[in-house]
Parts: sequence; structure tokens; C-alpha cells
Amino acid sequence: MNSNDIQSTGPAARYKIKGHLIKNVYHEFQEQQTLGQRVADNVARVVGSWPFIIWQSIMITIWVTVNVYLVYMKVFDPSFFNAWDPYPFILLNLVLSFQAAYTGPVVMMSQNRQAEKDRLMAEQDYQINKKAEEEIKVIMEHLVHQDELMNKLMSHLEKMGKGCESENKTE
Repeated sequence: MNSNDIQSTGPAARYKIKGHLIKNVYHEFQEQQTLGQRVADNVARVVGSWPFIIWQSIMITIWVTVNVYLVYMKVFDPSFFNAWDPYPFILLNLVLSFQAAYTGPVVMMSQNRQAEKDRLMAEQDYQINKKAEEEIKVIMEHLVHQDELMNKLMSHLEKMGKGCESENKTE
């Protein structure tokens, strides 16, 4: 066995790195957003939060309570203030309808952008996984190559050891 058989280059030595795939998709996506898209995302973030729900519930409760109180007081004292939105609270329904009419599409725009961002991140994850699979394959091939080299080396050492034993016996 010659030394070239043992010292051949393995798969890892022949593997060439083809560039980096890792990038900050979130950062790149944020840099490309227009002012309107950023506003839509902020509106969606606020409208979809518990503080907004709590404050809106408090405001609606105050609105209804004040208007019921004003109607009640008007019954007993005709000179008292008129309720600006007596039961069935048509003005409140109009305000909430406007809010729903404008926030609904804005939230949907934000969700569509989030879905697009998720698709980009999933694509990047896929590319990274493909590269990792390729690198693992090279590592596994290299380990097999090292096993083969170790087996050749061990058999070579065994042959040398047997040769030394036979020389010692003849002496």
C-alpha cells in the first residue's frame, strides 16, 4: 500500500461553500414598506390589542350610561339637557360602523403583508434547510471516506505487524 492510497482528499476537502443564505427578511421587508403600509400595520397593531378593546368598551359604556341618564332626567325635568343619542343609540351604531368599515380593510391589508412576509421567511428557511442538507451529506460522505481510510490504515498496520512477527520468529 502506498502513501497516496491513505492520503487521498476526502469529500469535505472538495466541497466549495457557495455563499451565505442567511439574511434578515424582517429587516429587508420593513425597509421596503411604504408610509401607508406602516400606518396600516400600526392601526392593526392598536386595534388588535387588549388595551384598545378595554378602552373601547369603557367608552361605549360611558356613552350608553350618559345617554340613558339624560333620557331619564329629561322625563322628570323637561328643562334638562336632551340626550345626544337616545336609545337605540343610532349615532353610536353609526360611529362603530364607520370604525369597522375603515379598520376592517386596513387590518386585512396588514394581514396580507404579514402572510407575504411569512412566505418569504418560509422560502428562506427552505433554502437554508437545502444548504444544511447538502452540507450534512458532504460531512457524512467525508465520515465514510475517513472510515475507509482508517480501515486501509488498520489493514496496512496489521500487515506490517504480521511481517514484523514473522521476522522475529525466524531469528
